[in-house]
Amino acid sequence: MRSVVLLFLTLTAAVHCWDDGDLEVFDVVEEVNQNFYELMGVKQDALPAEIKSAFKKLTLKLHPDKNDSPDADVQFRNLVSVHNILKDPGKREKYNDVLKNGLPNWRSAVYYYRHVRKMGLAEGSIILFIIITFGQYAVGWAAYAEKRYTAEQILNSRGKKHSKKSGFDAGLAEILEQLPKPSIKDTLPFQIPRCIWWSITAIPRGIIEFRRMMKEKEEEVKRQKKKEEEDRARAAREAAAAEARAAAGPVRRRRGFEPPPARQGCLLDPADEPDGPVVVPVKSAAPPVISGGLWTDDDLAELVKLVKKHPGGSSERWERIAEAMGRSVPEVTHMAHKLKDNCYKIPGQEEQDQPPPEQPKKVKTRKSDEGGGGGAWSQAQQRALEAALHKHPKGAATDRWANIAAAVPGKTKEECMQRYKYLSDMLRKQKQKEEEDLHGKEENEQSEDCSTRNGDVTTS
Repeated sequence: MRSVVLLFLTLTAAVHCWDDGDLEVFDVVEEVNQNFYELMGVKQDALPAEIKSAFKKLTLKLHPDKNDSPDADVQFRNLVSVHNILKDPGKREKYNDVLKNGLPNWRSAVYYYRHVRKMGLAEGSIILFIIITFGQYAVGWAAYAEKRYTAEQILNSRGKKHSKKSGFDAGLAEILEQLPKPSIKDTLPFQIPRCIWWSITAIPRGIIEFRRMMKEKEEEVKRQKKKEEEDRARAAREAAAAEARAAAGPVRRRRGFEPPPARQGCLLDPADEPDGPVVVPVKSAAPPVISGGLWTDDDLAELVKLVKKHPGGSSERWERIAEAMGRSVPEVTHMAHKLKDNCYKIPGQEEQDQPPPEQPKKVKTRKSDEGGGGGAWSQAQQRALEAALHKHPKGAATDRWANIAAAVPGKTKEECMQRYKYLSDMLRKQKQKEEEDLHGKEENEQSEDCSTRNGDVTTS
């Protein structure tokens, strides 16, 4: 391939060595095919004046109006061409060189260039088509030979012994056999008809695809127009509704309930704390939720009853209470927190329902402790509960008490929650008793100090 390109560049450079004057002289010499001086009837060293005088005489003789021969036009045209070359000193010198050395032969690049210049468009296209076909076929075989040569070089470089052991030789031979050889069907004369046939058969598919695209575009325009009309109609309805509201006057609306920001810690007792985030179920047939309404004593009493009816740990406790009261979950939990701070007592009834103060009780023995939390608890179950409470702290994303019950053998979720509440109450009472004992001890010490001081004062 490189040699072909190099040859083409060499021929191009050789052609550029000849100018337009040389090509004109070569063309006239081939067309006249006669010695110019003999045609003019002058010597080779004749002066320009002699050549001019001879041209005038031959013009009167060979002019088509005075010459009756069938090729009078050709003779007169040749005469004019010869005179144009001989009257120009540069072209005359080039013609004298042609007389001495002759025209360029087929080995010269200008020989082919001159013949190509005289060809028409059809002849040039056919010749170029033939050249490209042979060149394409030759390049295909050259590429095939190069691939085989490269494969053989790789095989020789690896060594025959190593190739036989690894099976590389057999694999390479199989690849070489499957390597496609160049075919005449891959050349331009066969490719052009296939391309034309493919183009003709693809026209119907192209038309169908174009129609489909146009149809989709029209449908998209229709959908856009319909959407714009709907938007305009909706805007008109909203404007009419706004005008109607403005004409009817301002409407007083009850302010919605906004619960205060959450405080640190839980709202209720640890056992009453919901396990996960409160989710209000959506029910199509549920009555409308009252939000922001006033709480009467009856409402507070009903809330206390519902809190006792649905103890801590029951599934969807606050949702059920809120649904029974017809209020939102945040509002119910907020009011329950206030009642919890007031020990679940309704305002105004604190003095009437004030129970007598309880005397501190002693902590029961282990046998009484085992009664809390749904039956007897063994030491292994108690240790498993403590480990599960430590492993699953409050605020976990999953169901905390379900995981704790799964870690305690033989106990359910409700039993674990009751046991936890029971232990929390015992611990709280024990701390309260210790604080009361400490406070009583301090009071006794102070009274003893005061009596001692009084005795000292009396003695003095």
